[in-house]
Amino acid sequence: MMELATKAAPDPAPAMTDQPLLRVEDLVKHFPISRGIVIQRMVGAVRAVDGINFQVSRGETFGLVGESGCGKSTAGRTILQLYRPTAGHVWFEGQDLTTLKGEDLRFKRRDMQMIFQDPYASLNPRMTIDDIVAEPLLVHGLLQRGELRDTVQDLLRLVGLNPKLGNRYPHEFSGGQRQRIGVARALALQPRLIICDEPISALDVSIQAQVVNLLEDLQERFNLAYIFIAHDLSMVRHISNRVAVMYMGIFAELADRDELFNNPLHPYTQALLSAVPVADPVVEEQRRRIILEGDVPSPVNPPSGCRFRTRCPVARERCALEVPEWRELSRGHWVACHFAESGGIIQG
Repeated sequence: MMELATKAAPDPAPAMTDQPLLRVEDLVKHFPISRGIVIQRMVGAVRAVDGINFQVSRGETFGLVGESGCGKSTAGRTILQLYRPTAGHVWFEGQDLTTLKGEDLRFKRRDMQMIFQDPYASLNPRMTIDDIVAEPLLVHGLLQRGELRDTVQDLLRLVGLNPKLGNRYPHEFSGGQRQRIGVARALALQPRLIICDEPISALDVSIQAQVVNLLEDLQERFNLAYIFIAHDLSMVRHISNRVAVMYMGIFAELADRDELFNNPLHPYTQALLSAVPVADPVVEEQRRRIILEGDVPSPVNPPSGCRFRTRCPVARERCALEVPEWRELSRGHWVACHFAESGGIIQG
């Protein structure tokens, strides 16, 4: 694997610049709703992602958490331009991906890959493991078919799989092994950024830690940057450097990992963290569980003002009239709440 490791190793020069690897500005993705058979007309839109801003540095893990349907996976796919954004910009190594098309975009995608949520659905059941891992190299014309064998075997070894099993099909492997195959496929093009779209949610608990440890080892070896999308807040806290909390297509809060978990300022973040069990029974007994009432509103017609106000236990009249400003209350700690300075509801 020496050749792969040498190619994937970071150039010291870029790491010394202040320019982030990825910068997302006012990213919006709406899915139109149309009616009519012969003549279709747009009658609305699903506002899946509605204006998010963040950046990711080289070698950093950026955690993205929130309830199902909040737009996390859509944001990841829109960043990679698998979905073309409705508005906004995605800057990768100083280049705006939203302006790229055709061959230029395909060439840039070598540096950005994705690990999908379901290892049972993301691998072609009619292809052998060798062919699955080799496919990106063939598609991008990096290696000829006769040169693939050694590289594919090195990639399988890298993720902890026996390269002699490369002639088998996905159904012959367990869920954890399939996800390792997905990791090997993502590594084949030696990317700088990998979006991990809930890569452990479909796996047994005993296997989740193995996959996360593998991702951490690969990150340290190749200086990879991750956007780690997940529901499991404990796992996000373990692997992430910074964490953003997403609700109905927008960010509620963003901060360094320890700052977010120790000092959550948004009521939604506080409610999510109150559901995470603590190993200490004394601390667990003293904690206050915050139960959110009601259902998540429709992304077709979100509430006025603060989108969380219909479920927020501290909502006031102002929350229905004004959209909370996305502001930095302390260094690197951003929040969208009118009353974040009051200390929130856990502390009160």
